[in-house]
Amino acid sequence: MCPGTNNKPFQRGPFKDLPERPHQAHIYYETEGIDHELASTQFGPMKVHLRKYGAGPPLLLIHGLMTSSYSWRYVFEKLGQRYTCYAPDLPGAGRSDRPLNVSYGPSDLAQWIGELARSLGIYGCPIIANSMGGYLAMHLALSDVKACSKLVNLHSPGVPELRLHALRLALSTPGSHRLLRWLMARNPRKWAHSNVHYYDESLKSLEEAKEYGDLLGTRSGADAFIKYLSETMNPAPMKAFNALLSERKARGEEFPVPLLLLYANKDPMVPPRFGKIFHTLIPGSIYKELDQASHFAHVDNVEAFLKPVLEFLN
Repeated sequence: MCPGTNNKPFQRGPFKDLPERPHQAHIYYETEGIDHELASTQFGPMKVHLRKYGAGPPLLLIHGLMTSSYSWRYVFEKLGQRYTCYAPDLPGAGRSDRPLNVSYGPSDLAQWIGELARSLGIYGCPIIANSMGGYLAMHLALSDVKACSKLVNLHSPGVPELRLHALRLALSTPGSHRLLRWLMARNPRKWAHSNVHYYDESLKSLEEAKEYGDLLGTRSGADAFIKYLSETMNPAPMKAFNALLSERKARGEEFPVPLLLLYANKDPMVPPRFGKIFHTLIPGSIYKELDQASHFAHVDNVEAFLKPVLEFLN
C-alpha cells in the first residue's frame, strides 16, 4: 500500500479529483529563483532558470524528462542543511529558454550541463540526477572526468529497449509530430498528470500539473519535448553508450567518479533491471534498491531516497 493512502501502488486517480495544492508541503516557491544567462556552445546564448537553496558546498540537481526543477521540491530542505543546492531547468523545460534549431542528443545535453556548472562556478561539484538526467550525467562524467566529484544516478534509462525503437519509428512517421502536439494541446495538464507515475499517486496536485503541463500547451514547449523523445531518447546513442561501458569494463576501467546507482524495485516507466545492467557494466559502482518508490523516489519516498544519498555524498 502507498504510504499514507488507501490506494494501490501506481494507481492513478481521476484528473478531475486533483487537489489545487499537494497534501504534502514543500518549499519550492521559497527557494531563490535565478534566471542565469548562459553562452552555450551547442544551444547558443540562452536564459537558464534555476532554483538555489541551502548553505555549504555546491550540489547540482538534474531533473528528468517532462519534469523540471520543481521535481526536487521535497528534498531541498534536507539537502540544503548540508549543501547549497542548484537545480536548473534543462533547455526546453520548466522556465528555461527553448532553443529548437539545435541537437538534443545526449552528448550535447551532457556538454550543456558541464558548461552550466562552469558558468555558475560549481564545476566539479557532486551531482544528483534523476531519470533521463541520470543518463545525461553519466555521459558527462565519461566525457569530462573533472565535471563532477561524485554522481548519484536515480533510476535512469539508457538501455536501448524495444519500446524505444518503436517510439523512434513512430516519431519518424510523417505527421507524427503534429499529432503528438495536438494530443498534448487538448489538455496539457491532464497529459502531464497521465504521464508522470508515482508509487504514491496521492502526491499529485493541480499545482504539479500546471508546472509540467502548461509548457506542453505551447508550440515551443511541445516541440522541445518531442526533441527529447526523438533525439535524447534515441536508442542508437544508447547502444553506443552501453558499448562504451562494455569496452571500459573489458579494459578494467572503473567509472571516472564514485557512482551510486539508486533504483526503485518497481516502476512502470523505466525498468528497474536497468540499474542491475549498469551495475554489471560499471566496475566499482554502488547499487542500491528502494522499496515503495518509483523512479521519482525523491518525490514519493523522500526518507528512503535521502538515507543512501547522504551516506554516499558524505
